[in-house]
Amino acid sequence: MNPHASAPNPADTDRVIPREGWHVIHLFYHIEQAQWSLYSDEEKLEAKTHLAELVQEIRSTESAQLLTFSMVTPKADLGFMILTDDLHKANDFEKRLGRALGPDILTPVYSYLSMTELSEYTTTEEQYALSVTEEDGIAAGTPEMEAKLEDFRKRMAKYNSDRLYPNMPDWPVFCFYPMSKKRGETHNWYYLDYETRRKLMAGHAKVGRTYAGRVRQLITGSTGLDESEWGVTLFSHNTQDIKEIVYEMRFDEVSSLYGEFGDFYIGLQLPLDELFRRVGI
Repeated sequence: MNPHASAPNPADTDRVIPREGWHVIHLFYHIEQAQWSLYSDEEKLEAKTHLAELVQEIRSTESAQLLTFSMVTPKADLGFMILTDDLHKANDFEKRLGRALGPDILTPVYSYLSMTELSEYTTTEEQYALSVTEEDGIAAGTPEMEAKLEDFRKRMAKYNSDRLYPNMPDWPVFCFYPMSKKRGETHNWYYLDYETRRKLMAGHAKVGRTYAGRVRQLITGSTGLDESEWGVTLFSHNTQDIKEIVYEMRFDEVSSLYGEFGDFYIGLQLPLDELFRRVGI
């Protein structure tokens, strides 16, 4: 596709459903062990108690979730994922978490702001009805079609709710990375027409669905909010499933021709007492 060709019709690309989702902040910190070692035992206990109480406060706040991670590899020591319906809440939680262990203990190494959103490529009721007619021979306006459509509406209502207001799992392995679509001279996602993009994304999603029960995935939008266009958060019971889904997805045309990936951050969800022991505080 020639990136210097005439631009697509704006009506062809502006298809994101305007429903506001939750704000999502990923935070990753180094723990300054030298500074921490200067604390007395009483000060260390007070600091950990303060952080534990703050974690509990955030988790008990309406329309808010907080996940905590022991990060794997020296990229970071401690990680948080905040989800909430209000940017003021998110900002308050983020600032308080960074100070929770005391001054100069947590040094931020990476952060990412995004929002939950609905996909512009989600199958519409009209598209679904057409596929039922083509694949099953069920005519529009029949009781059989109406039953199919009613089931479709229920499934899509749950799907859309799960995307906008997700409930994060307690699965132990966590992975986060940012990504964007290419705007290169040879491959430019944004010069593809909508139908081409929709078909490509349908194949991409089909690969992801083969990992149902093994990998939970949350795609959040960050255009205008952070350095990339999406944040990808994955949860699994083991690192092998994370490795396999990313490996397989990268051979999908959407990723192989148009995907650009940022750094990957891997963490483990642990009970707070074990988390404190693991990160050395």
